[in-house]
Amino acid sequence: MAEDKQTPPDRQTPSYEQAREELTEVVRRLETGGLTLEQSIELWERGERLAAICEEWLQGARAKLAAAMAQRQEPQPNGPEEAPF
Repeated sequence: MAEDKQTPPDRQTPSYEQAREELTEVVRRLETGGLTLEQSIELWERGERLAAICEEWLQGARAKLAAAMAQRQEPQPNGPEEAPF
């Protein structure tokens, strides 16, 4: 995926919750066993992609949170010293 790490994935990509849920199912299936080597490898690769999607969403959320926190800490033009009351 060649997406900007500061923004969440595009619409074609599952939401964080969808990716996390599917990743949980992939892990459960791998832990259960009884799969062929090829099936296991395919599931592992899907799990890696899902984990990357989750990480992209989390990085985007961290960036938004950091921006919101930075904006809150910037002095406002009508700060407490200039407030009429």
